Amino acid sequence: MVKRRWIIGAGAIVALAAIWWLAPIAYMLWMVYWHGPPALERLPVSKPAASLHYGPAAQQVEELRLPAGAGPFPVAVVIHGGCWDASIGGTARSIAPLADALTRRGLATLNVDYRQLGQAGGGWPGTFRDAGAAIDSLRPLARRYPIDLKRVIVVGHSAGALLATWSAIRPLLSSSSDIYAPDPVRPAAVVAIDGPGSLAEFIGKDKEICDKSVIVPLMGGTPARVPQRYRDASAQDHLPLGVPQYIAQGAFADLMQGYVARARRAGDPVDVYRTKRPSHFRIINPTEPEGAGTVALILRGAAASER
Repeated sequence: MVKRRWIIGAGAIVALAAIWWLAPIAYMLWMVYWHGPPALERLPVSKPAASLHYGPAAQQVEELRLPAGAGPFPVAVVIHGGCWDASIGGTARSIAPLADALTRRGLATLNVDYRQLGQAGGGWPGTFRDAGAAIDSLRPLARRYPIDLKRVIVVGHSAGALLATWSAIRPLLSSSSDIYAPDPVRPAAVVAIDGPGSLAEFIGKDKEICDKSVIVPLMGGTPARVPQRYRDASAQDHLPLGVPQYIAQGAFADLMQGYVARARRAGDPVDVYRTKRPSHFRIINPTEPEGAGTVALILRGAAASER
């Protein structure tokens, strides 16, 4: 009898330990399925006015949506996240509902995909070149569609948040940089949604958040080994940007705190929106209160670009 009780007790301990260990994983999977990319991809979106290629690679694609009316319209370039790694699953489709919501509110949107780690040409410098090329594709598009190149807003979520702030420093890059582009389109404002403010400062945290190290593989080395790459890729090293910045903070609010403080000290106008409950995917879901707040933030940026 004693042995039987011992076995039952030991079994209960093992079961409780398994629940304790598996519960966070199960919760994370549940959150990702019901509020993450799969849930976002199930949301209906309008048909784009044009589906285009800005380069020859399969991932170098973009969707242009236009609001009703004659225009010309302010335009938001929308850049998805996904830890810069194709195996994580970030795609333009997962952020399409946000782009669609913005178009319904009067903004033209260019929802872009780009090459990531694990795809030919992804990583340094291809990922950054793709983001820049997609933004610069607005120039030829403006000759065919009613979009206003003086009212360009670059919006990025998660990994895309860093690409959004980076877009504002492209005119400052030296011609010797691997990611230099002559006469790039300069945004009137940038919107960073729940992402890191600096690549170098994200090292270590990336393994915790992305479940793998991504920054050093993305950049092809550590900050000590390739310091100029990190500087060229980080808006934080070029403050003030000279354009208004709109920061949406959710589950990873702390990642951008240092950047916000530095930008304000440098004199850049920074508008911060923080969700009431931690959220990384609800914050880009326009059907959720958190996502509605993000839409409102972006619209404030669009309104400011008209002044």
